[in-house]
Amino acid sequence: MPRLLHTADWQIGRAFASFDPDDAVPLAEARFAAVERLAALAAEHAVDAVLVAGDVFDAQTVSARSIRRLFNALAGFAGPWVMIPGNHDAALADSVWTHAQRLGAVPAHVQLLLQPGVLELPALRLAVLAAPLTQRHTHGDTTAAFDGWATPEGWLRVGLAHGAVQGVLPDDIDAPNPIAPTRAASARLDYLALGDWHGTRRIDDRTWYAGTPEPDRFRANDSGQALLVDLDEPGAAPRVQPLRVAQHRWQQLQHTLHVPSDLDTLAALLQPLQPGDVVELALAGQVDLATHQQVQRLLDEAEARVRCLRRDTAALQLRPTDADLAALQADGYVGAVLADLRGSADPVAQHALQLLTTLLAARQAEGPP
Repeated sequence: MPRLLHTADWQIGRAFASFDPDDAVPLAEARFAAVERLAALAAEHAVDAVLVAGDVFDAQTVSARSIRRLFNALAGFAGPWVMIPGNHDAALADSVWTHAQRLGAVPAHVQLLLQPGVLELPALRLAVLAAPLTQRHTHGDTTAAFDGWATPEGWLRVGLAHGAVQGVLPDDIDAPNPIAPTRAASARLDYLALGDWHGTRRIDDRTWYAGTPEPDRFRANDSGQALLVDLDEPGAAPRVQPLRVAQHRWQQLQHTLHVPSDLDTLAALLQPLQPGDVVELALAGQVDLATHQQVQRLLDEAEARVRCLRRDTAALQLRPTDADLAALQADGYVGAVLADLRGSADPVAQHALQLLTTLLAARQAEGPP
């Protein structure tokens, strides 16, 4: 009764270029930590092998140091790691995998399946039917060969592939690297371990995406997990249990402010955020100067608590009241500019109004020089 750990889409070497360096570096480091946690989970649950369904690396140009760090991260589980390339790390003639081999970085207990074929694990009476990607994009189903591949009588048949199950995934119906939704049945597989979709997803009883073990985008697709798979006997339905791996939780939040009580609602929305959260917050509405200042304070406090807070305040308009402008004691030319900006509906003018009002309020708060 073999027990497997199914994982995929580690994306080692991802740069997170759209994030500030203070956030990008820890997010990249978290991917190595996720592999270490996978090794610990494999040991804790006494699995017989770990199946890695492609995109171990995010690009072919990963540094030698990152390659070595990745394979070092596997040390916590001494059993077999069975890996195939995906679209990001396809097994080209000169690839990240050949670089790893030249470095001598691949441990003896790691099986790199860089060409299609069958890996036999006699101690488990299990055959792994592998469909590694040897180029970034294919238009044929690389798993079609599974149907005709023979394996020893009475052994378990497990498929390992990377691609898009056709007609099932909402964003990838016509994506490259297609996989037939009926492949597990047609190839008589006891389990089909897939990579490419970054969330945990059941296609049918025998066909699963594990998803990335560390989230890397703002999409609610049940990512951050690995799958513990128990195979009782050939032909029996596998027993699949998701295991939490992720260090960070990515989430998108939205809030609109119009009335004073909306500020309390925003505070309640931000209060549960934790150090491991990566948050994209979009604010909209219209607020006076005092409310705007309180919003900024809430955001600054939340930003100090979480891993990353990305603010989108383009739709939040500062509408200073007459009392706000009077309190700023802006007269003469500055007062005239504020009045003109306040009366304009142009987005550029509104942005300028926000900047000027905020600057005056900050200078006033500092007191006289």
